Amino acid sequence: MPLSPPVSRSLRHTRAITVEAYARDDGLWDLDASIRDVKTRDIPLASGTRPGGMPVHDLKLRVTIDRNLTIVDAEAASDAVPYPGFCETIGPAYKKLVGLSLMNHFRLHLKDRLSGVLGCTHLTELAQVLPTAALQAFADDVFDDRGAADANPSKSAAERPFELDRCHALRSDGPAVATYYPRWSIKAVSG
Repeated sequence: MPLSPPVSRSLRHTRAITVEAYARDDGLWDLDASIRDVKTRDIPLASGTRPGGMPVHDLKLRVTIDRNLTIVDAEAASDAVPYPGFCETIGPAYKKLVGLSLMNHFRLHLKDRLSGVLGCTHLTELAQVLPTAALQAFADDVFDDRGAADANPSKSAAERPFELDRCHALRSDGPAVATYYPRWSIKAVSG
């Protein structure tokens, strides 16, 4: 269902976040993430006026992960920043991501290591999307499609599908699980 029609309005700002996942020849994966902020009009910054259409932020973060979703390398780059000569000096701090698991309290550990003055607000915000982006990249490529065993009995799936109980549509006692993952469906407990 689409959003409702908007009232008369004018675009002032665009934030674009992208994540591209690459399977590497050495068996590892790269997640290349970027965040870009662009204003439609000239804006005054302490460092000078930024012309409309020119990025205020154009930041990149690459994490290399293994098949267990553990970060084995990380790097950050800042191509456009509001405070040139200062913002981009924080890039090396993102090596602190190495050793973290995207699936084991990643956002909590990220905050401990890189929030506030320990990192760049925008790069740290960008890093928060990495766990779900990695899961989407690994689905049907690294991870077995356990749900396919329900649709195709010739496939075997001994493990419960990872995605169950991670969103409202795929709650174990809901109709989507009953329909698409019947062997993992449970009856709702009335209370």
